[in-house]
Amino acid sequence: MVDPFAPAEAGSFSASGVRVRRRVGSHRAHRHRHSVCTPRFCTRRHGGVLDVVHDLRPEELSDELAVLLAEELDDIGVLNGQPEFELVFTGIVRSTVDGIMPAWLRFYRNSLDRLEDGVAAFAPVHEHAASLLVGSRLVDLGSCFGFLPLRLAARGMDVVATDLSAPTMKLLARVSRTLRRPVQTICCDAASVPLPERDADTVTAVHLLEHLTPAMAGDVVDEALRLARRRVVVAVPFEDEPRACYGHIQRFDTAALRGLAAQVQRRHPGVRAGVHDYHGGWLILDR
Repeated sequence: MVDPFAPAEAGSFSASGVRVRRRVGSHRAHRHRHSVCTPRFCTRRHGGVLDVVHDLRPEELSDELAVLLAEELDDIGVLNGQPEFELVFTGIVRSTVDGIMPAWLRFYRNSLDRLEDGVAAFAPVHEHAASLLVGSRLVDLGSCFGFLPLRLAARGMDVVATDLSAPTMKLLARVSRTLRRPVQTICCDAASVPLPERDADTVTAVHLLEHLTPAMAGDVVDEALRLARRRVVVAVPFEDEPRACYGHIQRFDTAALRGLAAQVQRRHPGVRAGVHDYHGGWLILDR
């Protein structure tokens, strides 16, 4: 797991065979045969190290960096899977703004501003998720950076964010305090959350199941139902192929979601299930 708090020199970040640097000055042509240049990046592999130079500015740091990396580096085969993707992502944030927390706070503030202004590509997903919530207490499974929990906390909800990554939960906890958007964080497997039954009015799993095998996804939905007093909200992307650099291993469409809904209802008689499309697919489970 990438450590967002790893020490680094100003303007650079290095970890696990990846070095990311902020470009100083204008772009210069590269003669090395393993160099690859794109509109925003120059990359080269040498001595077992992936070297990435970028020209991103602090105002460009946001969660939408993921799309830029996927399109400019993953699509042309520069990145070797999710681990390098996450290291380069972290390296760009850390090398663009000097200082650990100043860098991450700039990233979080930019991301939240774009989501709350409705200009981020993921904004409709967040707004739709918020419209489906019931009650005042929420448990979010697979929160990652925790943008949805932070947004809902700002609206006055009692929010618990969970994720398997302890470093990410540590980062979210610190950002939550600084931004005065109170979110409780728990590092745990989404299929085994250390909270009592019926702990939350609503449990969300937004863009989590595509990271899991079908069996694991079923376990997570069962755990969500254990935790939920009233409703479970599941959202998944619809993809032609699972995006490996994002860690996606399972592909969903409407038929697959309906199949999942039928399986859940067989395991949990009395639970009502509804499936609909909106910027991807949604499975709503009600007691």
